[in-house]
Amino acid sequence: MTLKVGSKGEEVKALQEKLGLAADGDFGPGTETKLKAWQTANGLTADGIAGPSTLAKLGISESAAPAAAIPASAFKLDKLKGHIPDAVIAQIPATAAKFGITNVLRLAHFLSQAGHESGGFKAVNENLNYSADGLKKIFPKYFPGNISESYARNPEKIANKVYSSRMGNGDEASGDGWKYRGSGFIQLTGKANFSAFDKTVEDDILANPSLVATKYPLASAAFFFQSNGLWAICDKGADDATVTAVTKRVNGGTIGLPDRLKHFKEYYSLLA
Repeated sequence: MTLKVGSKGEEVKALQEKLGLAADGDFGPGTETKLKAWQTANGLTADGIAGPSTLAKLGISESAAPAAAIPASAFKLDKLKGHIPDAVIAQIPATAAKFGITNVLRLAHFLSQAGHESGGFKAVNENLNYSADGLKKIFPKYFPGNISESYARNPEKIANKVYSSRMGNGDEASGDGWKYRGSGFIQLTGKANFSAFDKTVEDDILANPSLVATKYPLASAAFFFQSNGLWAICDKGADDATVTAVTKRVNGGTIGLPDRLKHFKEYYSLLA
């Protein structure tokens, strides 16, 4: 299999997801440019063509058969009532259509991860209410000596310290750390990530960062999945190994894996 400008289909979508692009399944100049940059960064010939060596390094199997795409309107969302909040169910159709949730497998993986990360779709902002000892344990790099005493139990001050001068944020005095703290069901963090998400919605997210938590908690989580190439992993199956692989990409480890497995199986059974 070789993908290049003019190629179309599910394989192109998988490639675009791996590259962090909007997965429209149409290999155009934008995909070619992104692929060339990726090839250069990974020591491959930057020809903008996804041949066997490029696909292998990206982790895209030539023999993998992607799950059939269905319109968001075809999901059996009524089956989820009583299992996840109605307000979340209401956000699924628009979110699915915009961010590449094209099959039941993806939706079940996504909801199980978003639900766990947010404590049952309840938490939409990062909890930064740490004690002095907690700051020393969680963020030792930023709170050496006794400096933590002056930050303890002050979430805004903590965020501005911990997230300053990185992830697109300004310095501590800018207040960007607090403005762009972890928000949404899978916490979008940092001005650079808020800016990237801003390009996908009509609202001015940078001017109104609280909207990520209040209006777009599910959409921002789906944006995270799409931007980090998670749909291609979801498409690999409904087995425990796939749930584990998705969990590692979302969590960085396997914290809460039993709960994620439990809810994946629950949602997949309901939606199938």
